[in-house]
Amino acid sequence: MGRLIVVEGLDGAGKRTLARRLVAAMAACGARVATEAFPRYDTDVHAELVRDALYGRLGDLTGSVHGMAVLYALDRRAAADGLRRDLTAHDVVLVDRYAASNAAYGAARLHQHADGEFVAWVRALEFERFAVPVPDHHLLLAVPQAVAAERAAGRERTEPGRERDVYEADDDLQERTGVVYAQLAAAAWLSPWTVLDGAGETDVEGLVAQLLG
Repeated sequence: MGRLIVVEGLDGAGKRTLARRLVAAMAACGARVATEAFPRYDTDVHAELVRDALYGRLGDLTGSVHGMAVLYALDRRAAADGLRRDLTAHDVVLVDRYAASNAAYGAARLHQHADGEFVAWVRALEFERFAVPVPDHHLLLAVPQAVAAERAAGRERTEPGRERDVYEADDDLQERTGVVYAQLAAAAWLSPWTVLDGAGETDVEGLVAQLLG
């Protein structure tokens, strides 16, 4: 059985870049690696609805923290069987965003901390009720909110179709989400967490040796 490793962090933290480098380094070590990224905007109807809501196309749904969280969770529920198959056939399944994103952003929207009601509710919904696979390790790209915001704005300018959504454009929300992420990491929520300096250069080879060791 393979290991489910999750990359988390603010919008603009560099998750996609880190994931690509990790996949290349793991493959160089002979590891069989599968990848996934959430939300799966182009393959799941729940994620499609999330995208519509984030761009103001579903009325007042965006204002419902729990309603949005259910859509995010349903996307993972629909992917759960595929994740389990990939875990059986690979050494590592590397995922860009997972349930911790749901917990961190929702708690931040409600001005709660990681030990609050919302994070407990997400854990019960996703892992108990929906029975999605539990991560074996989390990687948190910790980066100052201002740096993440600048990167997200740069991506918006240079990548067609990458306009910032309502969450990405809310600097206060991003700041609070970063605090909740740090609390989740400190509490080792669901698994061990490794906190990486998202503003610096990650020693990917050393990290891979740690994850595969």
